[in-house]
Amino acid sequence: MSIFSKIIAGELPAYKIAEDENFIAFLDIAPLVKGHVLVVPKKEIDKIFDLPDELLTKILVFAKPIGKAIEQSFECNRCGISVVGIEVPHTHVHLIPINTANDLNFTRPKLQLEAGEMKAIQQKILSNLVI
Repeated sequence: MSIFSKIIAGELPAYKIAEDENFIAFLDIAPLVKGHVLVVPKKEIDKIFDLPDELLTKILVFAKPIGKAIEQSFECNRCGISVVGIEVPHTHVHLIPINTANDLNFTRPKLQLEAGEMKAIQQKILSNLVI
């Protein structure tokens, strides 16, 4: 069971942004920048291109309003999207407020944010989320 499956099952806490029958979105606990969100299918499948076609097409539709909320919540040029999939063997899409392509460089040091700041980021995104 991946760490994401444990979050989905409610065994681990998360700063949830959105959820439906197929997907969950929550803040990355080691973000590249403030506002870094993960979109994860509830079905535990390692690689994104192993997702059934229905889930593969729906993941972006689910992510779209979250990306728009991120853009409204943080000073950025746009919400970038990345699929790396190395660190956790469970498909996930990164939504990250970016100003340059280098903002999606996963070799950069990650932020370590306090719980209060994570909650404030969560609330900021939720206040701009229209689903």
